[in-house]
Amino acid sequence: MYYIASFSGGKDSTAMVLKLIQLNYPLDEIVFYDNGMEFKSTYNVVKYIFSVAKNHDIKCTTLTCPYGFLYKAFDKVVNHRDGTIGNGYSWCGGICRWGTTDKLTYIDKYCQNKNAKCYVGIAFDEQKRLEKERKAYKLFPMADWKMSETQALQYCYEKGINWNEPTNLTESGYIDLYTILDRVSCWCCANKNLYELRNIWFYLHDTYWQKLKEFQSKTDRPMKKKGSVFELEKLFENGYKPRHILKLP
Repeated sequence: MYYIASFSGGKDSTAMVLKLIQLNYPLDEIVFYDNGMEFKSTYNVVKYIFSVAKNHDIKCTTLTCPYGFLYKAFDKVVNHRDGTIGNGYSWCGGICRWGTTDKLTYIDKYCQNKNAKCYVGIAFDEQKRLEKERKAYKLFPMADWKMSETQALQYCYEKGINWNEPTNLTESGYIDLYTILDRVSCWCCANKNLYELRNIWFYLHDTYWQKLKEFQSKTDRPMKKKGSVFELEKLFENGYKPRHILKLP
């Protein structure tokens, strides 16, 4: 039997891969799907995990979509349900998680073509996600280990792994994404809540917030119900703080 680990570069899949190696689970290959829109620190984690895997003679593969994320966001011809025709799906998130669909489709096909068992990094306390997964070839070792999301993050930190991004608002000059975001997904994910977006505006204003504004400038669809990225910026500048602001100083 051939064993593949589906790896995203986030805390759960990172902890899963490291523990699989530590416990000598059968693992032949690690597969990372790259849509080009991850945080730089996520790519740093991917690079590190690939180096660890190669030291254990584990194959590392990066899958990509031939047409690219930005093409599908802004240029692809889309036939809408109301009969109109537009260009691109715009923001990925909510009921239209087209980027996530692409990722799962490519990884699933890759594993199926190899007739492989696939390790998936879903934590023990994500019961709803575990219940949704019904494909026989998928394995959930974190559930078997009873490893929660919090434990996964702590495990990564203990291994010296972090998701640090440069900022001029801390003494160290860095901020770990898991201290300001509930989930480290793509920087342009429209599922980010207002607390997370306010943190990006506050801590990562000159980098990822500018990227979000560039993305918004290419689409008429607001990122959130509360408004476009430009409107959110005005709210934040005027002192608006979402309820989940407890993590901020």
